[in-house]
Amino acid sequence: MPKIQSHTDAELMHLLGEDDEGAFNEIYRRYWKLLFSVAVNKLEDYGDAEVAVQDVFTDLWNRRAAIEITYSLKSFLAGAVKFRVYATLAARQKLQRKKAVLTNVTRVLMEHSVDDIYRFKVLQEQITLASNKLPERCRIIYKLSREAGYSNKRIARKLCISEKTVENQITRALHQLRTAVQGMLVLLFILN
Repeated sequence: MPKIQSHTDAELMHLLGEDDEGAFNEIYRRYWKLLFSVAVNKLEDYGDAEVAVQDVFTDLWNRRAAIEITYSLKSFLAGAVKFRVYATLAARQKLQRKKAVLTNVTRVLMEHSVDDIYRFKVLQEQITLASNKLPERCRIIYKLSREAGYSNKRIARKLCISEKTVENQITRALHQLRTAVQGMLVLLFILN
Protein backbone atom coordinates (compact mmCIF):
# COMPACT_ATOMS: atom_id res chain seq x y z
CA MET A 1 0.00 0.00 0.00
CA PRO A 2 1.41 3.43 -0.93
CA LYS A 3 2.29 5.93 1.77
CA ILE A 4 -0.65 7.94 3.08
CA GLN A 5 1.06 11.18 1.93
CA SER A 6 0.77 10.10 -1.72
CA HIS A 7 -3.02 9.60 -1.55
CA THR A 8 -5.33 12.05 -3.24
CA ASP A 9 -7.83 14.05 -1.20
CA ALA A 10 -10.64 11.84 -2.50
CA GLU A 11 -8.78 8.71 -1.38
CA LEU A 12 -8.11 10.27 2.02
CA MET A 13 -11.80 11.14 2.43
CA HIS A 14 -12.75 7.57 1.53
CA LEU A 15 -10.30 6.24 4.13
CA LEU A 16 -11.53 8.81 6.65
CA GLY A 17 -15.07 7.52 6.12
CA GLU A 18 -13.74 4.13 7.20
CA ASP A 19 -12.37 5.61 10.46
CA ASP A 20 -8.74 5.75 9.30
CA GLU A 21 -6.92 8.03 11.75
CA GLY A 22 -3.89 8.17 9.46
CA ALA A 23 -6.05 9.69 6.71
CA PHE A 24 -7.38 12.26 9.16
CA ASN A 25 -3.85 13.13 10.30
CA GLU A 26 -2.74 13.59 6.67
CA ILE A 27 -5.71 15.86 5.90
CA TYR A 28 -4.86 17.83 9.02
CA ARG A 29 -1.18 18.08 8.02
CA ARG A 30 -2.05 19.22 4.48
CA TYR A 31 -4.57 21.89 5.32
CA TRP A 32 -4.00 23.13 8.87
CA LYS A 33 -1.64 25.98 7.93
CA LEU A 34 -3.83 27.14 5.06
CA LEU A 35 -6.98 27.16 7.20
CA PHE A 36 -5.16 28.86 10.06
CA SER A 37 -3.90 31.63 7.76
CA VAL A 38 -7.44 32.19 6.42
CA ALA A 39 -8.85 32.33 9.95
CA VAL A 40 -6.15 34.56 11.44
CA ASN A 41 -6.41 36.93 8.46
CA LYS A 42 -10.12 37.50 9.15
CA LEU A 43 -10.13 37.27 12.95
CA GLU A 44 -6.81 39.01 13.63
CA ASP A 45 -6.41 36.89 16.75
CA TYR A 46 -4.23 33.78 16.90
CA GLY A 47 -6.20 32.13 19.70
CA ASP A 48 -9.59 32.59 18.04
CA ALA A 49 -8.14 31.46 14.69
CA GLU A 50 -6.73 28.31 16.24
CA VAL A 51 -10.06 27.51 17.91
CA ALA A 52 -11.93 28.03 14.61
CA VAL A 53 -9.58 25.67 12.74
CA GLN A 54 -9.68 23.06 15.50
CA ASP A 55 -13.50 23.22 15.45
CA VAL A 56 -13.47 22.52 11.70
CA PHE A 57 -11.21 19.49 12.11
CA THR A 58 -13.18 18.24 15.12
CA ASP A 59 -16.37 18.51 13.08
CA LEU A 60 -14.70 16.73 10.15
CA TRP A 61 -13.74 13.83 12.42
CA ASN A 62 -17.12 13.67 14.15
CA ARG A 63 -19.02 13.65 10.84
CA ARG A 64 -16.48 11.58 8.90
CA ALA A 65 -18.97 8.85 7.94
CA ALA A 66 -21.66 11.27 6.77
CA ILE A 67 -19.67 13.91 4.88
CA GLU A 68 -19.91 13.74 1.12
CA ILE A 69 -17.72 16.20 -0.72
CA THR A 70 -18.78 16.84 -4.30
CA TYR A 71 -15.98 19.33 -5.00
CA SER A 72 -12.47 19.73 -3.64
CA LEU A 73 -11.62 18.98 -0.02
CA LYS A 74 -9.60 22.19 0.10
CA SER A 75 -12.65 24.27 -0.87
CA PHE A 76 -14.84 22.36 1.57
CA LEU A 77 -12.48 22.99 4.47
CA ALA A 78 -11.92 26.65 3.50
CA GLY A 79 -15.70 27.17 3.41
CA ALA A 80 -16.07 25.47 6.78
CA VAL A 81 -13.40 27.65 8.38
CA LYS A 82 -14.96 30.79 6.90
CA PHE A 83 -18.28 29.77 8.42
CA ARG A 84 -16.57 29.35 11.82
CA VAL A 85 -14.87 32.71 11.39
CA TYR A 86 -18.20 34.42 10.67
CA ALA A 87 -19.76 32.70 13.67
CA THR A 88 -16.88 33.92 15.84
CA LEU A 89 -17.21 37.46 14.49
CA ALA A 90 -20.96 37.39 15.14
CA ALA A 91 -20.35 36.20 18.70
CA ARG A 92 -17.85 39.02 19.18
CA GLN A 93 -20.36 41.59 17.96
CA LYS A 94 -23.03 40.18 20.25
CA LEU A 95 -20.64 40.37 23.18
CA GLN A 96 -19.72 43.96 22.28
CA ARG A 97 -23.41 44.90 22.15
CA LYS A 98 -23.98 43.30 25.56
CA LYS A 99 -20.98 45.16 26.97
CA ALA A 100 -22.28 48.43 25.50
CA VAL A 101 -25.70 47.87 27.07
CA LEU A 102 -24.12 47.00 30.40
CA THR A 103 -21.92 50.09 30.20
CA ASN A 104 -24.96 52.26 29.45
CA VAL A 105 -26.96 50.72 32.29
CA THR A 106 -24.05 51.23 34.66
CA ARG A 107 -23.68 54.84 33.50
CA VAL A 108 -27.40 55.48 33.99
CA LEU A 109 -27.34 53.90 37.42
CA MET A 110 -24.36 56.01 38.41
CA GLU A 111 -25.96 59.20 37.05
CA HIS A 112 -29.25 58.65 38.83
CA SER A 113 -29.91 58.12 42.46
CA VAL A 114 -31.78 55.15 43.83
CA ASP A 115 -34.70 57.51 44.46
CA ASP A 116 -34.77 58.51 40.77
CA ILE A 117 -34.79 54.89 39.69
CA TYR A 118 -37.55 54.09 42.18
CA ARG A 119 -39.64 57.04 40.95
CA PHE A 120 -39.18 55.92 37.37
CA LYS A 121 -40.27 52.38 38.25
CA VAL A 122 -43.35 53.66 40.10
CA LEU A 123 -44.22 55.85 37.14
CA GLN A 124 -43.84 52.90 34.75
CA GLU A 125 -46.14 50.81 36.94
CA GLN A 126 -48.72 53.61 36.97
CA ILE A 127 -48.60 53.87 33.19
CA THR A 128 -49.02 50.11 32.88
CA LEU A 129 -51.99 50.12 35.26
CA ALA A 130 -53.57 53.07 33.45
CA SER A 131 -53.02 51.49 30.03
CA ASN A 132 -54.70 48.29 31.23
CA LYS A 133 -57.80 50.37 32.11
CA LEU A 134 -58.13 51.79 28.59
CA PRO A 135 -61.05 50.56 26.48
CA GLU A 136 -60.11 47.34 24.71
CA ARG A 137 -59.67 48.71 21.18
CA CYS A 138 -57.78 51.75 22.46
CA ARG A 139 -55.55 49.55 24.67
CA ILE A 140 -54.71 47.17 21.81
CA ILE A 141 -53.75 50.03 19.50
CA TYR A 142 -51.74 51.77 22.23
CA LYS A 143 -49.80 48.60 23.06
CA LEU A 144 -49.10 47.84 19.41
CA SER A 145 -47.85 51.39 18.95
CA ARG A 146 -45.88 52.04 22.11
CA GLU A 147 -44.87 48.58 23.31
CA ALA A 148 -44.52 46.61 20.07
CA GLY A 149 -43.25 49.62 18.10
CA TYR A 150 -45.66 49.21 15.18
CA SER A 151 -46.20 52.12 12.83
CA ASN A 152 -49.72 53.55 12.46
CA LYS A 153 -49.87 52.10 8.95
CA ARG A 154 -48.94 48.62 10.17
CA ILE A 155 -51.48 48.77 13.00
CA ALA A 156 -54.18 49.86 10.54
CA ARG A 157 -53.37 46.93 8.24
CA LYS A 158 -53.19 44.45 11.12
CA LEU A 159 -56.54 45.51 12.61
CA CYS A 160 -58.25 46.29 9.27
CA ILE A 161 -59.02 49.89 10.25
CA SER A 162 -58.02 53.27 8.84
CA GLU A 163 -54.83 55.06 9.82
CA LYS A 164 -56.95 57.98 11.00
CA THR A 165 -58.73 55.68 13.45
CA VAL A 166 -55.35 54.50 14.73
CA GLU A 167 -54.19 58.11 15.20
CA ASN A 168 -57.40 59.01 17.04
CA GLN A 169 -57.15 55.99 19.35
CA ILE A 170 -53.51 56.73 20.18
CA THR A 171 -54.34 60.37 20.89
CA ARG A 172 -57.20 59.23 23.12
CA ALA A 173 -54.96 56.74 24.94
CA LEU A 174 -52.20 59.28 25.54
CA HIS A 175 -54.71 61.83 26.86
CA GLN A 176 -56.18 59.29 29.30
CA LEU A 177 -52.73 58.14 30.40
CA ARG A 178 -51.56 61.72 30.98
CA THR A 179 -54.62 62.39 33.08
CA ALA A 180 -54.17 59.15 35.03
CA VAL A 181 -50.50 59.70 35.91
CA GLN A 182 -50.55 63.49 36.29
CA GLY A 183 -51.23 63.33 40.02
CA MET A 184 -48.50 60.73 40.44
CA LEU A 185 -46.01 62.95 38.58
CA VAL A 186 -46.74 65.90 40.82
CA LEU A 187 -46.39 63.74 43.92
CA LEU A 188 -43.12 62.18 42.72
CA PHE A 189 -41.52 65.53 41.92
CA ILE A 190 -42.75 67.22 45.08
CA LEU A 191 -41.02 64.49 47.08
CA ASN A 192 -37.80 65.09 45.16
